[in-house]
Amino acid sequence: MLLKYNLRIVIATILITQISLAQDTTAPEKYTAHNKGKFFVYWGGNRETFTKSDIRFYGEGYDFTLQNVTAYDKPKGWHVDYVNPARMTIPQTNLRIGYFINDHYNISIGVDHMKYVMAQNRAVDINGFYPNPGTYGESLPNGQVLLTEDFLTFEHTDGLNYVNTEFARVDDISKLFRITNTDKFQINLTEGAGIGLLYPKTNAKLLGNNRHDDFHVSGYGVSAKVGLNFTFFKHFFIQTELKGGYINLNDIRTTENSSDRAEQKFFFLQKIIVLGGIFKL
Repeated sequence: MLLKYNLRIVIATILITQISLAQDTTAPEKYTAHNKGKFFVYWGGNRETFTKSDIRFYGEGYDFTLQNVTAYDKPKGWHVDYVNPARMTIPQTNLRIGYFINDHYNISIGVDHMKYVMAQNRAVDINGFYPNPGTYGESLPNGQVLLTEDFLTFEHTDGLNYVNTEFARVDDISKLFRITNTDKFQINLTEGAGIGLLYPKTNAKLLGNNRHDDFHVSGYGVSAKVGLNFTFFKHFFIQTELKGGYINLNDIRTTENSSDRAEQKFFFLQKIIVLGGIFKL
């Protein structure tokens, strides 16, 4: 009986030891395996393109629409201003902070600081009326005007600020590239949609009035994006995005007279690259 009892103890001890060893040799779960509860923040730059738009200008004694107006962005290029705290608002930038509500979905708020410049000295169609036509060097035949500086300068360069909330999904696609240790390097696919307000600082000079340049809530926008996220050593990442959307600016200030307004609608496309961090508090 004593021998059987001792044998049972030995067998039980061996089994417990093997189970403990198996547990000890199990690899710990990777930090990047789950996102729920993590915060992230990123900062970077963009280039933009805009569709042509009809711009209506109206106020006391005038109401006219310029048709199919062309505009472009105002890039800074690779520049130290992106990291200079005193000049960070000069380039075209993207700032965002967000939180993962589960492993795949996050919600964030951010500012897309775009720049919109109307192409000068272009001939465009016009309909409507304004005082003293022909005195700004703008008159052309066939119902067109030339966008001279005396007639109109118009830009959102400080900037076309899209203050928005985004809801996005993130999926780890590292296995497609045979990456096993995602705590060292991870590749994620992200897609999302956003909605927000436009808070531009519109720089305009219209029909000989003094230049007006002030921040004003001027409309709204909606957007969608797709991007790739490259995460290094758990906490640092580079993210590239293509982001497109629709902007409706239905209340633009143009002069010091509060009754003078403009309105326009257009689509935009951003090409974005940012640097960021992801962490748990």
